[in-house]
Amino acid sequence: MDPQNLAYALTQVAHNFGAVTVVAAPLYVVGAGRPARERLILWLVLTGWAVQFASGALFGLVSLHFYGQFPDIHGIAVAAVSVKVLCTITAVVLVVVSLRLRAARGDRRAALIWLALAALGVTALTAAAFLRWFS
Repeated sequence: MDPQNLAYALTQVAHNFGAVTVVAAPLYVVGAGRPARERLILWLVLTGWAVQFASGALFGLVSLHFYGQFPDIHGIAVAAVSVKVLCTITAVVLVVVSLRLRAARGDRRAALIWLALAALGVTALTAAAFLRWFS
């Protein structure tokens, strides 16, 4: 078994599970009408974004290890990475603010944050497709 392919595959597994989390968890809350364990779901979403960030960085480190350089990306791929990073930063800020504010149930601001988190997840996942095919 090729260690390089194994490293990329395992990194991709982590990245995929992070992607599922950052998209599905906010959509679940939006669809379920703010479940009782909302704070726990915020922690799950934060973990998903952390996995997305860490595994994204790991892709670059695997390339550095096996090729001696970071991936050579340009144009649309650079824009896609930038979008993914901006989505990650924005989502982490929204989750941390939500955890600190402990918004009251039924608060309109909390509902908007969940919609924003869902949109950020979908946007990052869409950017990932462009990154994959334009790099």
